[in-house]
Amino acid sequence: MTEPITVVIAEDNALLREGLAGLLDRGGFRVLAAVGNADELLRACRALAPDLVITDVRMPPDHRAEGLAAAVLLRAENPDLPVVVLSQYVEQSYVADLLDSSGRGGIGYLLKDRVSDVADFGETLRRVHAGGTAVDPEVIGQLLRRRRDPLERLTAREREVLAEMAQGHSNAAIARRLFVSDAAVVKHIGNIMMKLDLPPNDDQNRRVAAVLAYLRGPAG
Repeated sequence: MTEPITVVIAEDNALLREGLAGLLDRGGFRVLAAVGNADELLRACRALAPDLVITDVRMPPDHRAEGLAAAVLLRAENPDLPVVVLSQYVEQSYVADLLDSSGRGGIGYLLKDRVSDVADFGETLRRVHAGGTAVDPEVIGQLLRRRRDPLERLTAREREVLAEMAQGHSNAAIARRLFVSDAAVVKHIGNIMMKLDLPPNDDQNRRVAAVLAYLRGPAG
């Protein structure tokens, strides 16, 4: 039997924190700790070594970006630690820091009011735990509005494909969403990898590297 994914949750709203913990327990995860501020998040992760961290952005004492800053620090200490940010806000500068914390993937940024399906949420957490990415389209849009485009070599269709990859969609899902064939998606992804100068390697690692290159362009 597969061991459950262990999780530390950081959320200052007590009702949401307990509700999320209960949802994850029922969904086959094992919640090691559910804490209410960034300092407790750091202590819990260092003591318990979870498989996955879920954190809000704005937490006590100043309700600015303490949770996200703590996630960046945890990734610096352990680049293999998967982190999912679950927030009402897009903190752009800290998102860039989180993306720059590692090129290994295992990053998610979801907006609370756009998480509408419990089963999909669980699958998203598992995908991030496995080293993938899951970034809300609104987060992607705000990141793109604040920076120069470092991907000018890509065609408009290739950028569409890469944006779908950033949301964590499979090749088959991308084909359905863009109304193209599976073969066309494979061709576009091959062109993206070539134009981003990503060397032949494990396909999943290259996919994650392409997504991170897309999301972490320089600020304009």
